[in-house]
Amino acid sequence: MNDGGALRRQGYEAVVGLEVHAELKTRTKLFCGCSTAFGAPPNTQCCPVCAGLPGGLVAGRLNRRAVELALLAGLALGCDIAGYSHMDRKHYFYPDLPRGYQLSQDGEPLCRGGYLEFAAAGVPTRVRIARVHLEEDAGKLLHTPQGAMLDCNRCGVPLIEIVTEPDLRSGAGAAAFLRELRAVLLACGISDCRMQEGSLRCDVNLSVRRIGEETLGTRTEIKNINSFAFVEKAIAYEAGRQLEELVRTGQVRQRTLRYNPAAGRTEVMRDKERAADYRFLREPDVPELCVSRATVERLRRELPELPAARRARLQTAYGMRAEDAATLTALPGLAEFFGQAAAASAYPDLVLNLLLSDLLRICPGEPFVSPVSPGQLAELADLAGEGSVNRSTAKRLLPRLAGTQESPRALAEREQLTQIRDPGRIAAWAAQAVAELPRPAADYRSGRSNALQALQGRLMALSGGRADPVQAAQALRALLETNREEEESHV
Repeated sequence: MNDGGALRRQGYEAVVGLEVHAELKTRTKLFCGCSTAFGAPPNTQCCPVCAGLPGGLVAGRLNRRAVELALLAGLALGCDIAGYSHMDRKHYFYPDLPRGYQLSQDGEPLCRGGYLEFAAAGVPTRVRIARVHLEEDAGKLLHTPQGAMLDCNRCGVPLIEIVTEPDLRSGAGAAAFLRELRAVLLACGISDCRMQEGSLRCDVNLSVRRIGEETLGTRTEIKNINSFAFVEKAIAYEAGRQLEELVRTGQVRQRTLRYNPAAGRTEVMRDKERAADYRFLREPDVPELCVSRATVERLRRELPELPAARRARLQTAYGMRAEDAATLTALPGLAEFFGQAAAASAYPDLVLNLLLSDLLRICPGEPFVSPVSPGQLAELADLAGEGSVNRSTAKRLLPRLAGTQESPRALAEREQLTQIRDPGRIAAWAAQAVAELPRPAADYRSGRSNALQALQGRLMALSGGRADPVQAAQALRALLETNREEEESHV
């Protein structure tokens, strides 16, 4: 199939819009008090209301925090907030929706008209947000050898749907957008965004057209993709498939698809529904939502520093690379931890290196929870920066500090891991290394400077890795240069 480059070489482009579903970080569901916790046994966190049993009406109940989180998302994305909105019934008859309709927002969403700026392959990009609306999640079908089984635990979990305009042109751009959106939602505490649990997933609307045309082509929709990599691969495959269909038949059939990651291809689920098929009607059992200006301003004050602003500040304050700043802002709590450790250290660059290269290997989960304190990391960076331990030793000490309150300096001294800087001891090791490795010593004296590496490696081994590397190299050069001068004086 064609990738984006091949598509453009044939004079076509992909036009992509996303519908992103993010489950909101609430303890209870949208219209009842059932728990939203993930991983419970099937059908243990549902009631007649969220399971859609006969007579189980929502009866005017609405989760206030879910509404506030939806509004926060709209504010973070620069949307206009509606003073008035309401819930609608969206009808479709699938087994994972026992009630037969989903409570969503059609004509009056909470938020409209925002945008998200990010870098796609290093190019500044802006994608317009058409709307952010509130809705309830559907259940989950479990396919077993005995047949399909329904788990209603997820029914009624509050989520927002973030709908973009068709501003994206590639799978890589869509994945970059989703990464930035995820960072925003995590920073604001709106969703935990655990894609492997389905709390962040997206539908891809895609069409192809000739480059330069304004009219959109016939689109297909790829449902429920929960991986950045799969989004990118699905778009690349489907764009190529559509172009082949367009060239072969002169048109693209509008369908709803799924992406099969094992086969690396999209597959037909059903013919695409149209708005009329959903038979939207206003939900009579939920009062309209009236959002005051005071509520909007209160929530605006709750917004934290957003990832883009934080990245810019980190790059300016610490001179770090853009990719390192992006890593720090991708995980909740990581940038804050770095800031505390860097402020306590004279070597913030070493703090960054130890954090990204080593500490994240120890605690790769989300949100970031460090087994060492910011003070411990700062002290460890200072030990390496001042030369009390070499960087290799600092990296080995880090897991030893996990879960303790011990001072890195005290640990290094107790374990005799501090670097030795005594010139006499280093000179003795240098002499022993030269005596043990006469060939590299002779090579160095003959002008092969890279032979010093073998001698320095032997010296470090003789010192148990504790000799100061800079002093070790200096001692070896001084000894070898002296020997060379003595040899030359005897010629």
